[in-house]
Amino acid sequence: MAPALFICLEFAVKDLFLLDSMLTPKIITVVYWFGLIGVLIGAVNQLFDPAESLLSALGLLLFGLLGVRIWCELMIVLFKINANLQTLAEREETKP
Repeated sequence: MAPALFICLEFAVKDLFLLDSMLTPKIITVVYWFGLIGVLIGAVNQLFDPAESLLSALGLLLFGLLGVRIWCELMIVLFKINANLQTLAEREETKP
């Protein structure tokens, strides 16, 4: 069990210091969940605020969740475009 963990850690440290692979796509999932939790907390906070209405809390919930999802999907699309461009560049390098 330990050698597999060591190989996994070696791979992660190598990627971290050499900048050969992108770390951010792995972080986007965590950012997405924190964004969802933030929107939910904001909507509940707005729901119990006497100056706000139920409609504004539901609007924040609906558009906030949708906005977080769209933003994270756009970030993932950008990183997939980067990965595809790297693949194309590697193919061009191997052509005789």
